[in-house]
Amino acid sequence: MATHLQGTQPIVPPAAQPVAGSLRKVEPKRLSLSLLIALVVGSMIGSGIFSLPQNMAASAGAGAILIGWVITGVGMLSLALVYQTLSNRQPALDNGVFAYARALGGEYLSFNSAWGYWISAWIGNVSYLVILFAALSYFFPVFGEGNNKAAIVGASVVLWSLHWMILRGLRTAARANALTTVAKIVPLLLFIGLVIAAFQRETFTVDFWGSPALGSTLDQVKSTMLVTVWVFIGIEGANVFSARAAERVNVGRATVIGFVITLLLLIAVSLLSLGILKQPELAALKNPSMAGVLQAAAGPWGAVLISIGLIVSVGGALLAWTLLAAESVFTPAKEKVMPVALGVENTQGAPANALWLTNGCIQLFLLLTLYSSASYLALISLATSMILLPYLFSGLYALKLTWKGDTYAGHRGLQLRDMAIAVVATLYCIWLLYAAGPKYMLLSALLYAPGSLIYLGTLRARQGQPLSGPETGLLIIIWAAAAYAGWMLWSGTLTM
Repeated sequence: MATHLQGTQPIVPPAAQPVAGSLRKVEPKRLSLSLLIALVVGSMIGSGIFSLPQNMAASAGAGAILIGWVITGVGMLSLALVYQTLSNRQPALDNGVFAYARALGGEYLSFNSAWGYWISAWIGNVSYLVILFAALSYFFPVFGEGNNKAAIVGASVVLWSLHWMILRGLRTAARANALTTVAKIVPLLLFIGLVIAAFQRETFTVDFWGSPALGSTLDQVKSTMLVTVWVFIGIEGANVFSARAAERVNVGRATVIGFVITLLLLIAVSLLSLGILKQPELAALKNPSMAGVLQAAAGPWGAVLISIGLIVSVGGALLAWTLLAAESVFTPAKEKVMPVALGVENTQGAPANALWLTNGCIQLFLLLTLYSSASYLALISLATSMILLPYLFSGLYALKLTWKGDTYAGHRGLQLRDMAIAVVATLYCIWLLYAAGPKYMLLSALLYAPGSLIYLGTLRARQGQPLSGPETGLLIIIWAAAAYAGWMLWSGTLTM
């Protein structure tokens, strides 16, 4: 249908425009359905799944983990369907994380959505690089815990190698991501098969609802939320690249297919592990805890297999998330909501300036990890909390769209179905904010606040366009929360 082609015209960089007397440069190719699915799966399956058995069992028993997966499965499925619906019904809106927030509440809201998503993406990449070299230390002990000098040097080499690859063109990088996505799924399937063979029902049912030390079932379920969201971050990957899709309808398809593949893998790894080791034993494992589980199920070689699988998986996730991070600020810059310099492409169609900024921030943060005691779990919790608001904005926009019914003329039943999905997705996002608690929301405010200075500078460059009343109110709320968080950090009442 024609509506599926709307808004998908290729972005042609200035250098690729035909010039009299010169050869016309080849237009960058679009991303196929398979490449979009690989981006979704590749961005969701990174390091998180390899540490999932310990991360989930650290504060919850099998019963609470099951409830957590039911909530997460329903909530994330509704979010996946929201992205599918919006990509089909609003095909002119490119980069959903940014565009849906803009359609919901204006430019400042969309700036914060893109800003939060971008920070989440590159902070997540820092954690990926740390755990990558922590895994390599299994074979090369010089890398220690992944954040010593040798590891930072190695991580920097990996970072700038990926940078060079992406500058050669997004399709080249997307193909490389597809290969690593296939490669990372193989050891996961092998793990699942071996653990099924060794599964003990008695082990799974011992202290099914957790020991009293873990607290109430509700507390246990809440403790699983940020972990389960972390392993699903990337569900919006196809929407971020919607402007570069070969066919617009494939954006929604890739989102749902990628979600189903990932959900099945995550649930299998998490729950089957509880049939190999008891909850206290899983909680005491060193990460990547899948290695300890497979070692218990199949012998010492299992730890070697998982370490290799983790290295491949994190390498692929790094590539996928570097692409997503750069694209998340590139599109707003093209719309002049972020500094226009970030909207510059090179002759291969890659968002060059956005990529330089993103990887520069990652490099700076890598250096800071030499002097910071922030743990891997603290980094992923902060990265997760930064992305909760962009997800909420997408759910609220879907709710607004279905309530108004502008694109549902004569299809009342479909409108009500999509409205119900949007309600579930929105309530799930609100539940996640509650489960995250005030700590990470306050820390997020410290990262959102500096962004407002960049936004005000962007407005000034657009002939001094003023903030609206609601935008001014939002800015005051962000800075008040940031000031309170800063005071709490200074007084020692808030820590990473």
